Amino acid sequence: MSARVTIGVLALQGDTREHLAALDAAGAEAVTVRRRSDLDAVDALVIPGGESTTMSHLLREFELLDPLRARLAAGMPAYGSCAGMILLASEILDAGAEGRAAVPLGGIDMTVRRNAFGRQVDSFEGDIEFEGLDAPVHAVFIRAPWVERVGPGVQVLARAAGHIVAVRQGAVLATAFHPEITGDRRVHELFVDTVISAR
Repeated sequence: MSARVTIGVLALQGDTREHLAALDAAGAEAVTVRRRSDLDAVDALVIPGGESTTMSHLLREFELLDPLRARLAAGMPAYGSCAGMILLASEILDAGAEGRAAVPLGGIDMTVRRNAFGRQVDSFEGDIEFEGLDAPVHAVFIRAPWVERVGPGVQVLARAAGHIVAVRQGAVLATAFHPEITGDRRVHELFVDTVISAR
C-alpha cells in the first residue's frame, strides 16, 4: 500500500469494533468518530451496522448530522454496512416512527427499505457474487435492508434473492450485509483502495 489513510468508524452505536479490526487488517489507520473534531480529522468514514433510528437520533444529539452531510456532499468517501447503508441513502422506506425516524444522509442516490428481509429470526447468510471481486463473498444478513431504486450514477455490485444488496456511487460504498464479521477483508480492502484513489 503506497499511502496510509485515516478512516473513521462512527462509534455512536453498532458494531464499531469489528469494522476497526477489518480496516486495520486492510491497511488503514482506523479510528473512532464520536464528535465533530473526530470527523474533521479523517479521510473517510465507515457507518456500521446497528439500529438506524437510534444512530440517527445520536447523530443529532452529538451535533454530527449536518457536518456529516456536508462532508459527504463535499466528496468524502464513505462505506455503510446494513444500518450504514440505510443512512447513506437519499430516501428511506419504512423509516420508523415520526420523531425517531432514520434520517437519510444522501450519500448515494438510492431508495432503501429498512428490515426488508424480515425480523431478526429471518436473518440468513450465503455466498453471493460481488462485482470487482474474483470470488463470491460470504454475506451475513441481519435484519437487513435492500435497495429498491438506484439513480443513474449508481453501480450495482451485488444481489441476493433478486434484490440489490451492494452499491457504489463514486467514492461511497454500501452493503446490506456485514463483511466485517466474516473474516473476509476484501470489501474493506476495496474501500481502502477507493479512499487512497480519492486523495
